[in-house]
Amino acid sequence: MLTSINHIGIAVKDLEASKERYSTLFGIDSFHEETVETQKVRIASFSLNGVLIELTAATSEDSPIAQFINKRGEGIHHIAFTSDAISSDLNNAREHGIKLINESPVPGAHEMQIAFLHPSSTGGVLMEFCQPQQEQK
Repeated sequence: MLTSINHIGIAVKDLEASKERYSTLFGIDSFHEETVETQKVRIASFSLNGVLIELTAATSEDSPIAQFINKRGEGIHHIAFTSDAISSDLNNAREHGIKLINESPVPGAHEMQIAFLHPSSTGGVLMEFCQPQQEQK
């Protein structure tokens, strides 16, 4: 079952410049940073009053983030939801006619298993389901 909003993903061209911008804007003094090789991205995330914001930059030109920025520019890329049973949630979405980008979960940031839903069947919003790896069902 989907239990909460996990994070808001923001596509950025320059991760360091974006970190400076958010540091200045919100007084952020530390970021969680990691590279997710399978997604071809480098992220810097921070919590703002309990809401996780994930700044996401491409590590290669064929990254989905690079393609998004080339087509639409920087900005909100996706909204992610926490799941306590990601495979079941994906099956439920599929059964209700939602087109899946990921038919099954793949490794993501923050030691999560993730899967994306195609925006063509979610009202134009790219959605992500996330589940901590230790809680896989």
